[in-house]
Amino acid sequence: MHAPRPAPQDATGKAGFGWLAIIRIGLVQAAIGALVMLATTVLNRVMVVELALAAAIPAGLVAWHYGVQLARPLWGHASDRGGRRTAWIVGGVGLLGLGGLLATQATIWMASAFAPALALAVLAYALIGAGVGAGGTSALALLASGVAPQRRAAAAALTWIMMVAGIVASAISVGQLLKPFSFTRLLLVAGGLALVMVLVAALATFRLERQAGRFGHAAADAPAPAFAAALAEIWHEPAARRFTIFIFVSMIAFSMQDLILEPFAGLVFGLAPGESTQLGGQHQGGILVGMILTGIGGSAFSGKRPDGLRAWVIGGCLVSALGLGALGLAAVSGPPWPLGLNVFVLGLGNGVFAVAAIGTMMGLAGAGKTTREGVRMGVWGASQAIAFGLGGLSGALGVDLARRALGAAGPAFQLVFAIEASAFVLAALLAVRATGSAAIRSISMAETRPERAGERFA
Repeated sequence: MHAPRPAPQDATGKAGFGWLAIIRIGLVQAAIGALVMLATTVLNRVMVVELALAAAIPAGLVAWHYGVQLARPLWGHASDRGGRRTAWIVGGVGLLGLGGLLATQATIWMASAFAPALALAVLAYALIGAGVGAGGTSALALLASGVAPQRRAAAAALTWIMMVAGIVASAISVGQLLKPFSFTRLLLVAGGLALVMVLVAALATFRLERQAGRFGHAAADAPAPAFAAALAEIWHEPAARRFTIFIFVSMIAFSMQDLILEPFAGLVFGLAPGESTQLGGQHQGGILVGMILTGIGGSAFSGKRPDGLRAWVIGGCLVSALGLGALGLAAVSGPPWPLGLNVFVLGLGNGVFAVAAIGTMMGLAGAGKTTREGVRMGVWGASQAIAFGLGGLSGALGVDLARRALGAAGPAFQLVFAIEASAFVLAALLAVRATGSAAIRSISMAETRPERAGERFA
């Protein structure tokens, strides 16, 4: 009879986060996803449909909330130096809830006083971006430092699945509570959602931080460097810089189809709104399956070697590129192309790539000896946020411009899908060097040669 396998421990003897603790961080992600859903989905629809405003107004506000997240490195660095990530997590979710309430009130006021309401909406979406950045970056940094390497893929999968579940559950609940619709009911539902999600985040993180280990960071007791020094250090590390570029390119590719998939289904395949929504569900289903497969399969390898998730990252990018290339063919062939299966395969590749990239990010975040997880997660989170905003905008704008230039919807979508597929292939090539074992070793060794670091900063 085999003896039970001992729990993984860090250098101080702590076992780090178990599965219950990982689930609790997943609840924080679910709370963040639920509150962001209100601003990006519900209020977007109210502005465009009920208030008959130009779609560019909510789109611009959503892009603004991504732009604010350029400050993620600052918030991550603050949580590194303060040593209390829980306060930043709960405070960030609280700020996100407040921003959601103000955004709801601003949306309601747009019906009677548009200019001051828009000014309030700009402030509200800035608070939403700040809340997502502060809370989300600190939560990921806590996860990165507290989870043993062999659990990172499964931890990334579980927390992201819970975030998606939070978005879906809140969308269904809010949709039911808004019947019959009125602006008063909308404000009450937004207030209730904010209160519940802040309580969820506070309860989920209560006394959680004390359980965290310090996996991958040998200098946990050393003070974190100043922000400017930390940023310079990260950017002058070739491995960290390559990973930042990889995140930017891959997330642009990941998000380009967000705003054009359903219009593509309607314009090229003639699907009704309900049918195109079901197609979006098949894409999300593929993402979910890809996340689960990577969480289970990636955990079997990631603990054995530092680059254990690299094959999953590259494979996810290439499967995503394959799915997009097939959609390009579908754009000019039309029915009876197996569109549902095609979209599911695309989602499968997206899910594999997303979880593997996040798991790798967690490993690289804990590899430095001077800079801490917070500022590294902040740098990569800022890159991701800007890429998401640019990706969605460039996909929609690209289709509009291509339709005008080519005079037909099918070739226009084919061109954009081909560009997106090429971006995923480029991301796979970047991942070869950005996610390898040499990348982690180079980050870990960068601070052991201060005289050479000084030469780079000179």
